[in-house]
Amino acid sequence: MFVQSARFIQEHSGNLNALSVYGQESNADTWKMAKMNMAIRGIEADFGQYQADTFFNDLHPQLKANFIMANPPFNLSAWGADKLQGDIRWKYGTPPAGNANYAWIQHMIHHLAPGGKIGLVLANGSLSTQSGGEGEIRKNIIEADLVEGIIAMPTQLFYSVTIPVTLWFITRDKKQPGKTLFIDARKMGYMVDRKHRDFTDADIARLAETFEAFQNGTLEDVKGFCAAMTTEEIKKQDYILTPGRYVGVEEQEDDGEPFGEKMVRLTGELGELWKRQHELEIEIRERLGRLGYEI
Repeated sequence: MFVQSARFIQEHSGNLNALSVYGQESNADTWKMAKMNMAIRGIEADFGQYQADTFFNDLHPQLKANFIMANPPFNLSAWGADKLQGDIRWKYGTPPAGNANYAWIQHMIHHLAPGGKIGLVLANGSLSTQSGGEGEIRKNIIEADLVEGIIAMPTQLFYSVTIPVTLWFITRDKKQPGKTLFIDARKMGYMVDRKHRDFTDADIARLAETFEAFQNGTLEDVKGFCAAMTTEEIKKQDYILTPGRYVGVEEQEDDGEPFGEKMVRLTGELGELWKRQHELEIEIRERLGRLGYEI
């Protein structure tokens, strides 16, 4: 993510020296690899003097970042909630002991500067869960007008897990106050092989342009793909953020065939298929019988 950010700045004629990178990692090997990755690309980064647990030893306690990106562990249990009761970061509610999703979200919001933006990846369950007070935390974050956009992604985008995920975009001082963009991108992308899906440049551009149109107030809702909703409309859905609830079902193109005629044609085709199925069953039984196998 840091490397891509630096590349993005360079491609848009920005000043890479104006970029300050901060991060934290609890795994020693990953921490070392990240530092090495920055060094060989000439990116100055502050990942702390050692690896450390984000919740228990925040290495950047005073940091207020303009941009935050993260792919935190999904549905992390036994993360030490009992030792962090009353933590200053839990402004919108105490996260449950059995799941750290809303602890990660609130940790990031705590470090967000005025006008800052967060982009993070989370498991789909975080969109609708009500367990352990998570629904109330989500409600409070939405009512604080922090959720700018939610994008539902397809399965098989990661090499490590195949489950579908969601992109959350959380922003202070949104360009469209009181509104949230929902995008259903589950049908986008293409299969690189049998197990891995990827997005084309056109797919990425479409998502970016949709988000930009929303921010500029020029977005037109597309049935089955995108919709801008007010906080009041989200409230009517019990503060559930699943995009499918808001974008609706994609309209099917009318083929011009009257419904009655289509049903007659389709039922006729189905009858022929059933008849053919029966004939094949008889043929299979006879052939097996000649080989001495009776069914």
